[in-house]
Amino acid sequence: MSLKAYLSFVELPTKIASVIPFIMGVIYTHYRYGQFNFTNIVVMFISMITFDMATTAINNYCDYKNELKHFKDDYKGRNAMFVYNISQKKALCTIAILLFTATIFGIILTFRTNLLVLAVGVVCFFVGIFYTFGPIPISRMPLGEVFSGGFMGLLIPFLTIYISIYNKDYFGIYIDNTTLLMKFNLVEMLVIGTVSIPLIGGIANIMLANNICDLEEDIKVGRYTLPYYISKKVAVKLYKYIYYVGYITILLSVVIDILPKTALLSMLTLYIVQKNIEVFEKEQIKSKTFVTSVKNFSILGISYIVSILISLV
Repeated sequence: MSLKAYLSFVELPTKIASVIPFIMGVIYTHYRYGQFNFTNIVVMFISMITFDMATTAINNYCDYKNELKHFKDDYKGRNAMFVYNISQKKALCTIAILLFTATIFGIILTFRTNLLVLAVGVVCFFVGIFYTFGPIPISRMPLGEVFSGGFMGLLIPFLTIYISIYNKDYFGIYIDNTTLLMKFNLVEMLVIGTVSIPLIGGIANIMLANNICDLEEDIKVGRYTLPYYISKKVAVKLYKYIYYVGYITILLSVVIDILPKTALLSMLTLYIVQKNIEVFEKEQIKSKTFVTSVKNFSILGISYIVSILISLV
């Protein structure tokens, strides 16, 4: 497989949806806890990015198989396997290598931290694989936005924070002789969950915008996503309100002092985000307006990170 084909197969540009929450976790760890474990951060990044690429590759492979099933050999879709004539053997080999790499580094991270990392990793692994694989994939149900937003927007920042503060005893899974002990600090969990809401919403909206644009095509191949059940009109409204919730959360987080006052600077981007929302509201076309959801997430996510980083400087 050529490099160009590989990058298209794993959709490398979309990895911003995992990189931004990762960086946010690193920066927020500095801000709230004053700690940073460089080695653990590097190990987690390798595990995270390879697993993200693996799940995207699995998604493309399953879509390829599904499109062949519905349209036979005369269908030339937008899938990378069609565009670059990637064989099924090469696709499966790539997926296996990526999953193996993610697993090895995940195990290393577990040995360096706590069993909680293994537990969360197993759950992520399960959801990532069955997101597009199996008799009833998650992506073919009205749950894609919830799982993508929740797992990437929340669990990535949580794990990124945890691997640097695991020795603070806020969270953990321990084995004491024959007893399995679990510890979760509810206040800290609520704090991490709250500051992650803008990221959760931004990632969920990328999936929602994708499903809105692909609604007609998805129905043809038996994929019934959230816009199918709530209608495209309601889905577009939901898309808009999710962003507003993110900005309101930032404001409230500053008020209750879990974010620095400089985080309010990120709210200045609402004007640009609103303009992109209006563009998407006018027409939902994959090739023209879907990109606004990626732009909005990048604008909100990067400004959010920079605004917290300013407080550290």
